[in-house]
Amino acid sequence: MYELVADDFEVPPGVEHERFRLRMLTVDDVVADFDAICSRVDHEGASQPPFVPTVAQNLVDLGWHQKEFELRRSFAYTVAAPDESQVLGCVYVYPSETHDACVRLWVRQSAWDDGLDPVLETAVREWVATRWPFERVTFAERDR
Repeated sequence: MYELVADDFEVPPGVEHERFRLRMLTVDDVVADFDAICSRVDHEGASQPPFVPTVAQNLVDLGWHQKEFELRRSFAYTVAAPDESQVLGCVYVYPSETHDACVRLWVRQSAWDDGLDPVLETAVREWVATRWPFERVTFAERDR
């Protein structure tokens, strides 16, 4: 497996925004992340099933995301409230077969209801365009 970015590229630590904090997702986020994935919605606001059925399985998933980040193969970021009181969603920067990278993001229902999804998407598109070395990026289903 190859690195998604070159060894000399400094991976952005995240984004500080008035409505959220974007930072590396780690195993320390397991409980708050599980709470968020149990209420996640897609980019149109439709409820989505959790990625995993238990906190224990989420721990395994987050461990994988954390290791992939360390190996520079993919990058998972948690979207937390500015005061870190709640996980609001996630952003993933993955390899792509058709582009330099694929970016996926989601938010929990309450964040969707508060209008965070379009704010997050705009901020992440800007962040990827200005802080990452990719020329061709897809935002998957959001680009359709």
